[in-house]
Amino acid sequence: MDRKNLILILASVGTFVEALDIAIINLTIPSIQEQFGIGAETVQWLQTLYVLFFGGFLIIGGKLSDQIGSKKIFLLGSLIFMLTSLGAGLSTSFETLAIFRALQGLGAAFIMPSAMSIVTNTFKGDQERNRAIGIFSSFAAIGSGSGLSLGGIISTYLSWHWVFLINVPILFVTLIFAYQYLPKDGKEKFQKTDITSGILLVLGLLSLTYGTHELIHIKEHTFVIVSALILAVLLLALVFYRLKTASQPLINLTLFKHKSLMISNLAFVALGAFFIGFLFLISLMLQKDMNHSAASAGLMLVPFSVLSALVAKFVLPHISKRLNSAQMGVFGWSFMLTGALFLLISVYFGHPLTLVLIGSACISGVGMTFCFTALSVLGIQDVQPSSYGVASSLGSTSYFLGAGIGLSFMTLMSQIFPSELAVGNLSLIILIGYAVFALGILFYFILKSLKVRQTEVAVS
Repeated sequence: MDRKNLILILASVGTFVEALDIAIINLTIPSIQEQFGIGAETVQWLQTLYVLFFGGFLIIGGKLSDQIGSKKIFLLGSLIFMLTSLGAGLSTSFETLAIFRALQGLGAAFIMPSAMSIVTNTFKGDQERNRAIGIFSSFAAIGSGSGLSLGGIISTYLSWHWVFLINVPILFVTLIFAYQYLPKDGKEKFQKTDITSGILLVLGLLSLTYGTHELIHIKEHTFVIVSALILAVLLLALVFYRLKTASQPLINLTLFKHKSLMISNLAFVALGAFFIGFLFLISLMLQKDMNHSAASAGLMLVPFSVLSALVAKFVLPHISKRLNSAQMGVFGWSFMLTGALFLLISVYFGHPLTLVLIGSACISGVGMTFCFTALSVLGIQDVQPSSYGVASSLGSTSYFLGAGIGLSFMTLMSQIFPSELAVGNLSLIILIGYAVFALGILFYFILKSLKVRQTEVAVS
């Protein structure tokens, strides 16, 4: 096998595993609740802690990747993820499981930006790089899509412990090959990384998420919830102040002068809120509203994992040649919107399986593959190579920020406006709102780019 392709596969396996772990837990939630005797509001923290630690530490992972070396950080992240997966799989209490789940997010935060940096620095030409990023991003989309099906099957025929333990042999093999074959890091001059800002960012996001999640109980716990929200604002304001005044900030704010990066990050926030919300809702819809077992729900979703892989392999390369990244983003988000509309219609017609599966196919089989790839390429297209690690981690941070806050917001709305169904129409309308927002900002970016081009042509 060509060495470049082997490097691409190794980097992609890392991102596949971390994406898989976001989705795989959804269909195991009932068995985890049963073992530990906890409610849906409590078990949701397993997902929220993972995505917030992932998103919060991604920028530190990206910065360390740029400064210390992509290979070193990739190996460190993979080792952390492997050991914390083992710890989570062997947990005998919910508290221990939650701690290891949060630390899994830390390991994933080191894997994602370093893997992206390895890919972007290995493939130099524009066409070659776009193809490589497309394959890399499609592994993340395939991991997210296949997580649901694998989670249901594993939790039924083995136990929920194995959704974590399955990572251990995969990452052990990946570590051996990565150490042997990934390109050696250059002799980068070490600079101090502002880890304090990263920790403050994570604490701020956790406070914000907790305050949002618990708003429904504000009458009973007014002081605690208001304090959490005020603390979140203060911590995030302190992070912004440090970024403006530090001599070596965690994020160079000049990166945000690139409109493409700004639009990509906003769309990534919507994508995180949409897709993690979808994973949560489809598992509830199939099991609670349609009375399918975890195994049968998982098996029904297997074809969409296969579809996602086929789309990434055979369709994505052709579309990427004809559309730029923003246009491909619109293409992908159109499928996401269509899928959400099918799910909403199915609620009003008593959940016919055909409509539910068509909606799922549009979202996890097609839309996610295009959206993740398009936004990943859009986010770095105007950035200097020396900042690829930070730029790619910004996109992923936005994705997981959207996931953490979006899921808490959806849970809050379902508590304020309860439904007889596990998945009411309000939750699906919120998904549609995320898709419309993303389509709106991408259309805005495309129109602005056209005007700039026309002005440049007129001047010349």
